[in-house]
Amino acid sequence: MTKERKTIYIIAGEESGDQIGGALMKSLKTQCPKDIHLLFEGIGSTRMAEKGLKSLFPMGELSIMGILEIVPHILNVLARLTQTLDDIKKVKPDLVVTIDAPGFNFRLAKRLKSLNIPVIHITAPTVWAWRPRRAERVAGYLTHLLTLFHFEPPYFTKHGLKTTFMGHPLVEKKLWDISPDVYRKKHKLKKRQPLLCILPGSRPSELKTHLPLFLNAVEILKSHHPDIEVVIPTLPRFKDQIEQALKGHGISGYVTTDETEKYEAMRASTAALAASGTVTLELGLCDTPMVVAYKGNPISAAIVRKLILTKHVSLTNILLEKEVVPELLQEDCKSEDLSHALHKLLKEKSESHAKQKEELAKLRTLVEPKSGDSPSNVAAQAILETLLKK
Repeated sequence: MTKERKTIYIIAGEESGDQIGGALMKSLKTQCPKDIHLLFEGIGSTRMAEKGLKSLFPMGELSIMGILEIVPHILNVLARLTQTLDDIKKVKPDLVVTIDAPGFNFRLAKRLKSLNIPVIHITAPTVWAWRPRRAERVAGYLTHLLTLFHFEPPYFTKHGLKTTFMGHPLVEKKLWDISPDVYRKKHKLKKRQPLLCILPGSRPSELKTHLPLFLNAVEILKSHHPDIEVVIPTLPRFKDQIEQALKGHGISGYVTTDETEKYEAMRASTAALAASGTVTLELGLCDTPMVVAYKGNPISAAIVRKLILTKHVSLTNILLEKEVVPELLQEDCKSEDLSHALHKLLKEKSESHAKQKEELAKLRTLVEPKSGDSPSNVAAQAILETLLKK
């Protein structure tokens, strides 16, 4: 029997998007009717490549964050935008799926409207945090929006955009089921020995700014916690840089680039120090008390502060609708203050430690799909519904 060929052009712009894309491609292949031969083209990284995608160009070129930080890269990004559009015209896909990276993907979606190709976007723009008028604008060029958080759909459905809460992909990892003992046994750590998980960010600019501040905080902590151990999960390309920094600060720490070990380390950690981002939700789902920090370009930060609508920046606090996790941002992101906040959390019997764990345990129910299915399957069902209508 000859199978009908259907092509999905899928685009991720950063590491978290690549993870979503990889899991989505797997679900699409599993759920696709047997009389359909599904093909993938687009832009992604390791996870999507494992599922058979050959990226048009290195995804890392799109991983730029910040209002001013993008300025030196504008010409290259615009060139890649034109290249992607030309490739889509050549491939003539039945559907385009874009994941996060709104600066790139929404510009592309606008240009695709004239080609009459359905565009489904995964991860809603944070209109609840800033620039709310974006909801009406994206309704003009997206076919369907899939959101990670339960409170997001009403912001878009009121403008006529079909919107579905798919749940957060982290749910599929079942982080709460990982034993806290696995990492400690593997690295011969005592059960009550303080273990600090450090997550300085996944972008070069974040690493450059946060790593010295975070390691200085560890040096200060040593006076109160002389037996403290440090673990730093990171990407392979940053491993050598981080190991050299640890050596320069005289800190004995372990650097891991393995995802499984990353989550084992999070679950085993007494506390964590993390740059604001998706990683705060990962830690939350691991029930790991944390301090969230971020220091970016001061001009970019000043602009964002004038536009932002939320009281909090970390996903944990936004979802729980209160400050459960300390946030030390910009001028408050100092090694002395970071160490002070962490000192309280590194005492497992402290009130601060117990209160955080109690609140973090509530996160899981806020990010699971209502159907009980996996987020990737919910997304795949919505995408196949549109694909098979063509």
